[in-house]
Amino acid sequence: MYYTSIVLIAVAILLIENHDILFDGDVSQDIPVRERYKQFLYGVLVYYTVDALWGIFDSLRLASLLFVDTTIYFAALAAGIMLWTRFVVTYLGEDTAFSRFLSHAGQIFFAAVLAAMILNFFTPILFRIDENAAYHASDARYAFLAVQIILFLLTSLYTQRTMEQVQGPKRKRYRTVCLFGLTMAIFLSFQWSYPLLPLYTLGYMLGTCLLRTFVILDAKDEYKQNLSDALQREKTQHAELKSAWQLAYTDSLTGLKNKLAYMEMEEQKDALIASRTIAPFAIAVFDLNGLKAINDCFGHKTGDQYIIRASRLICDHFKHSPVYRIGGDEFVALLEGPDFENRNALHHSFDKVMDDANRQGNTMIISMGLSEYDEDDHNFHHVFSRADQEMYLRKRQLKRDAEKRSEQQAKTA
Repeated sequence: MYYTSIVLIAVAILLIENHDILFDGDVSQDIPVRERYKQFLYGVLVYYTVDALWGIFDSLRLASLLFVDTTIYFAALAAGIMLWTRFVVTYLGEDTAFSRFLSHAGQIFFAAVLAAMILNFFTPILFRIDENAAYHASDARYAFLAVQIILFLLTSLYTQRTMEQVQGPKRKRYRTVCLFGLTMAIFLSFQWSYPLLPLYTLGYMLGTCLLRTFVILDAKDEYKQNLSDALQREKTQHAELKSAWQLAYTDSLTGLKNKLAYMEMEEQKDALIASRTIAPFAIAVFDLNGLKAINDCFGHKTGDQYIIRASRLICDHFKHSPVYRIGGDEFVALLEGPDFENRNALHHSFDKVMDDANRQGNTMIISMGLSEYDEDDHNFHHVFSRADQEMYLRKRQLKRDAEKRSEQQAKTA
């Protein structure tokens, strides 16, 4: 039973090493190549099964079962050759006259063996089993064995030629495919002289281990590396896109959200208002008093500094609200959450700061108007318009206060 034991060990090794390909739907390679290799492995498993049964029937001297099993054995051999040539041609990915010849040669060999199997039922051209259940090889068996050796050598030569045209990891994998063909050819040469030894099985076992180690695993590592590189490129592109998005939606002078970001926010709010799923919010509209005069008298650089200081004051006051610069001297704050709940207090405190600054003759005066969303508002702009009107009323008030202060100072002087 040592014959069957060796085959069973080969079966266990193949199943353990290739369970991911055979059963788990491995996707580390192109689908056509993976499918061809999976088919080849299934062919090897069929051969192992038939070979293991051959060892059992031979040891038990069951002549009839031995004859049937040996017949199937030859079919499994031929199928293995056909599946191997198809895998090699698909794996190398070339469409040449020789690749087509190699693929057709495997199919023709399989058909020839099937025909010989049928004839063998009438005339023992492949083998015969005598009354003592002893196996005897015939001439056609040696002829087919020679053809198998030639086909394995041809796949090796074909792979060797293709290997000389590639570099990098593929070269090592091609070399292993080439070595598989040579290994099988060597073991079949010994099988010629020792037909009752499991040399074909040993060749398959060694060859599939080589393929697993240097072709399949190496291809997986390359696939994972390529995937990692692709993910890294995607992360880089995402970061660049995010950076570009931030630049597109950021005011270059103040670092606040710009008019484009404001318009997008307005569209989102309009959609929520239309669907009646809008959360409570308020809008604060700001305008910088006297910016034109500062630009005319002191230059735009001083005017820019005025805008920057004003934007910081607004952001410091409305800490929990996004602030947008929607014009040269116009800002909008969207009050939600804590700032919305404290909107009246924030409004009062901001106006007090501006009133104090106005009395002290401070040049940085910001007019503010605030309005909250009401259910009668059909869109965002309605809320903005009310806040904008209030802002202009406040602006006129601050100017009047400033003018009165100037008049009083002039009278005092």
